[in-house]
Amino acid sequence: MAGVQMRPAGDFRTGYGRDTTIFDDRASFLTVVILIAIAACAPLLLSGYGLNLMIQIGYLGIAALGLNILVGFTGQISIGHSVFFGFGAFASVFIHQRTGIPVFFCIPLAGCFTAAIGLIFGIPAARIKGLYLAIATLAAQFILQDFFARASWFTGGVAGTLADPVSIFGYQLIADQTYFYLVLAYVVVMYVLAANLMRTRDGRALIAVRDHYLSAEIMGVNLTKYRILSFGISSFYAGIGGALYAHYLGFVSVEAFTILFSIQFLGMIIIGGLGSIMGTLMGTAFMVLLPETMDAIGRALTDTPIDTALSLRSNIAFLQEMAIGLAIVLFLIFEPDGLAHRWRQIKAYWKLYPFSY
Repeated sequence: MAGVQMRPAGDFRTGYGRDTTIFDDRASFLTVVILIAIAACAPLLLSGYGLNLMIQIGYLGIAALGLNILVGFTGQISIGHSVFFGFGAFASVFIHQRTGIPVFFCIPLAGCFTAAIGLIFGIPAARIKGLYLAIATLAAQFILQDFFARASWFTGGVAGTLADPVSIFGYQLIADQTYFYLVLAYVVVMYVLAANLMRTRDGRALIAVRDHYLSAEIMGVNLTKYRILSFGISSFYAGIGGALYAHYLGFVSVEAFTILFSIQFLGMIIIGGLGSIMGTLMGTAFMVLLPETMDAIGRALTDTPIDTALSLRSNIAFLQEMAIGLAIVLFLIFEPDGLAHRWRQIKAYWKLYPFSY
């Protein structure tokens, strides 16, 4: 089950504060600090292409975390996450162009505007759930996609719109090396906020709604409030990720925010682990790097008998989409708790070695 942590015998939590810490022990905290320090060195170690992939993992990971709060922590469902991601992208550009507010401040503002839209589309969650709610979010996908295509004053219509680069004190973050640090800062802040949210009264209420909504209601949890609130929080994260995406690419097009993109967001949190903050980033990295891996395999098999028989190089785009679908199916069958659960098993193995349990 998502969210269950394996602890060795003798690891007793004798206080409430000790049981709700973000990090289990000092070693976990130091590991995260070291990983952030290594990530900060990425511009010095990686090529431009590698840095581009890291930036993609950053802004997609922020948006995917919002979906995991909605699906993994609250037990709701959404198959229209990409349009909230797109709304954040368009909103940040629109605010900057119409008001002149620096792009740096437009990014959180875009998150707030997207959260407001998410609260509106989350209203059906107060009355319906399961498959009916999934269809309602699918409707949101098509409604906002159509809105993007028609609202030229907001999105530039089907032609799209240009996005200015982020500027801080007159210094423009145009190069990947500088933009990476902005994305890294947002990733750290947004992930710490999410981890702290789950320690608060509201965060525990969201989890209670997921675990057993009738018991939660008997305990006094307002189901309507928290179900709609989870859509707002999810959309806020999607808006921040979308705004970072827009100002990185410098151009936003309606065509990017399809239902396939929404399914890819679901794939990120399923593969990473529902109800796992760390797993969200792992799943995002998996989904970003999987097409690159498929492309590398296709290049390696070029002009081989396998390539001749199956035409791998000419069908690499289809193979990449097939690999994403296959990965989701295999994880659902063999590892439903995702990469985060596997990582916890590996840590438990080394902690308990040579004992098997």
